[in-house]
Amino acid sequence: MSNDPSSNASNPLFQLENQLCFPLYALSRMITKAYQPLLLELDLTYPQYLVFLLLWEHQELTVKELGEKLFLDSGTLTPLLKRLEQKQWISRRRDPRDERSVIIGLLPAGQQLQARACQIPEEIIAKLNMPQADFEALRLQLNALLIQLA
Repeated sequence: MSNDPSSNASNPLFQLENQLCFPLYALSRMITKAYQPLLLELDLTYPQYLVFLLLWEHQELTVKELGEKLFLDSGTLTPLLKRLEQKQWISRRRDPRDERSVIIGLLPAGQQLQARACQIPEEIIAKLNMPQADFEALRLQLNALLIQLA
């Protein structure tokens, strides 16, 4: 293969329309944008919403567990969690069994937020205008790819 950059112009693998990364990137931005008006009503950002989805499911998780499940590092999570704590939606406390570990738990106001957020998944699915079977198949494929690359 030639090192001449102009030779890449005719290579189909080097065209934007043939990249896997671009539609995933653009779609991620568009889906996140679709969430914004719904989350604005709750005073949540999209990453904060993801944290709440996990907490509503598990009630308590360590910062490490949240990071692993969301593919985020503690440097990204810590400021986000501090903002949620300031709003008195979550609590942060040291794990008595391991002082290095911080446990994140729901406070009553954070728990009550779930009732206001419960319609969001259905509204997003409706915006996608996609049959349920196609939605499930796509979700499964994306999760499998995410696990494979993690």
